[in-house]
Amino acid sequence: MNSPALILILLTIALAPGLAIAMFIYERDKLDKEPFHLLIKTFFLGILSIFPAILIEFGVQQLGIVPARDNVTFTGIYAIIVGFVEEACKYAILIWFAYPRKEFDEPFDGITYAVMIAMGFATFENISYVVDQGVRKGFMEGMNIGLWRMISAVPAHGSFAILMGYYVGMAKFKHQGKGSPLKLAGLFTAVGFHAAYDFCLLMANYRLMFIGAFLSLFIGIGLSLRAIQLHNRNSPFMDDTKKSAKKTSRKKEEQEEQETEEVE
Repeated sequence: MNSPALILILLTIALAPGLAIAMFIYERDKLDKEPFHLLIKTFFLGILSIFPAILIEFGVQQLGIVPARDNVTFTGIYAIIVGFVEEACKYAILIWFAYPRKEFDEPFDGITYAVMIAMGFATFENISYVVDQGVRKGFMEGMNIGLWRMISAVPAHGSFAILMGYYVGMAKFKHQGKGSPLKLAGLFTAVGFHAAYDFCLLMANYRLMFIGAFLSLFIGIGLSLRAIQLHNRNSPFMDDTKKSAKKTSRKKEEQEEQETEEVE
């Protein structure tokens, strides 16, 4: 496949889900949106985080730990290693770059920054899979991979990130230091869901793939949506919003009273 137009279509398919999820989370931050330039930096740091993960996973394969559908043990170990390595690389960016910033000023910001990192990671990974398959095996194969990953792998990365960010956001505003239980809960919850999802896919059993992988994905998404609601509800900016709403309501009542007096 040498057509620039077809490659552009595949690039669009590969970019769309990650950008859509990033914008979805940005819009969910109703009370105090993060500076756009910081979100862009976080997204690109997420792209960079994929390279150490690739190197480590390559090293693991060189040690002979590779997935095999007839070897549950090796496949399970490999899935756990991959889940841990990829989530740890994303977690490192979250804790190093986003966590210390003054703009990280409400629990929901943990989710926002974690998702931006994950979508940078997932988008780069998606482009490499989709375009590579399109170039090597033809446009339709690239399209099939792109559409499949649009409803599976990319949303999975998003749900893992939301779960991680939920706990990291709580950790900051409970003033827990390095190695806090909540931070570690964020990391290992993401690792657990990631490993379960990867294991089901790597076993190459279609029943297990559809039931196990999508079950872990849907549970992850369900918990993620709940986490979004909880952090929005518990935001310190919620009190300011309520006060503002009360002031507006009071002013409206005073205006109505004045109008009634004028009529009388």
